[in-house]
Amino acid sequence: MKKQAVAVGLILASALPALAKRPNVIYIMTDQQSANAMSCAGNTDLKTPAMDRLAARGVRFANAYCALPLSGPSRAAMFTGIMPSQCGMLENETPLPDSLRNRTLGNLMEEAGYDNGYAGKWHVNTNALPAEKAFGFRRLHGHDDRGLAEAAVEFLRSDHGGKPFFLVASFDNPHNICQYARGQRLPEAEIPEPASVADCPNLPANHLVQPYDPDILSWERGLSYRLYPTNGYTPDDWRRYRNAYFRLVEHVDAEIGKIVDEIDRQGLWDDTVVIFTSDHGDGQGAHQWNQKTALWEETANIPLIVCAPERKKHAGKVSEALVNNGIDLMPSVLDWAGKGKPAWCDGASFRYAAEDPDAASAQEFVVTETDFAQTGGTKGWMLRTPRYKYVLYEAGANREALYDMDNDRLETRNLAIESTYKPVVEEHRRMLAQWFDDNPGGLRYSRRRFIPVN
Repeated sequence: MKKQAVAVGLILASALPALAKRPNVIYIMTDQQSANAMSCAGNTDLKTPAMDRLAARGVRFANAYCALPLSGPSRAAMFTGIMPSQCGMLENETPLPDSLRNRTLGNLMEEAGYDNGYAGKWHVNTNALPAEKAFGFRRLHGHDDRGLAEAAVEFLRSDHGGKPFFLVASFDNPHNICQYARGQRLPEAEIPEPASVADCPNLPANHLVQPYDPDILSWERGLSYRLYPTNGYTPDDWRRYRNAYFRLVEHVDAEIGKIVDEIDRQGLWDDTVVIFTSDHGDGQGAHQWNQKTALWEETANIPLIVCAPERKKHAGKVSEALVNNGIDLMPSVLDWAGKGKPAWCDGASFRYAAEDPDAASAQEFVVTETDFAQTGGTKGWMLRTPRYKYVLYEAGANREALYDMDNDRLETRNLAIESTYKPVVEEHRRMLAQWFDDNPGGLRYSRRRFIPVN
């Protein structure tokens, strides 16, 4: 019996170093930030020193997309690993199904032995976590950017009982651009109005609606003044809008900087995975679009920066790997935590690309879906391959679009109307049809209803 006890003790002792190597995870998220709304992404209309510091230390993913460009569905995908249509989460107000309430990323990380804290916006579906302890997390701070960074810092300084920790710091801004567009008081930021429109950013090169853009978007935009109060905007109005949007990004960047400063103070980089992203983007006046839901790059392509402990030889690099930051978050975080991907999860880990940004994409394509549930109910899909982006809406003229992402990231030339690209369109239709077949349910119950056959 004594020998058995010694043997067990040796086994446990040998396991301790492996457990100790599991990194902490810090997940920092903004709301409604496009991938191009960072100075490290080449945008000269704003300065984001905190985000730039993360990009300099880690890997920035150029081709990361949200699961659905609306807060509730996007976040549901992040914390369940399931596409919004699969789990029935297509609107902000939809509660998480009972079958998933104990199978969230927080629950799984708690089971893996992590000390979990959540600060800020939850929105799956309540704005903040619904209780002091919910979905595997302790609530550190409610849905309010004021004091959020301080609450996150306090968690980082607290005693975690010898456990690795998983911190989520979820900011609301630059989401206040929605209130700005409606002429309302900004709830969580104060930004000065410029003295002159000459002090505002210029219009983007893709500001004008093109003749072969999907026309269903114009119809949807006309259905709700609350969501789209910009139909009568002049070019100067759009420039002021863009100025406000970029100032809001800078505002939240300063708050993120407080957390990055604390990571520096504690020297956490060598044993912590830091992930920065957003739930979806904003139109920013591209294609004369504000808000989200549409499948333009500005709304679907989101920032994703990962600083992993193995980052040093790859710091500052950009990965071209295709990522869905919704369904791919769960398997990635669990991968670092030493826990396998659950059977119900739709996504794939992006850890490999964070640790080797020169590696080819592990996924042939990623899909973003949408549902204009808040207005006319139009459904749509975006399928992104290494070179092309194929977009399909269920109705309207030019409901199919194909864009060359190597040469037309601004999406100004719809190649789907050109006979030269018919084979490319058909190949992307085939891939989307296969995706429908592989993922039955929700929006995807019948590919024949949506995908053109000629």
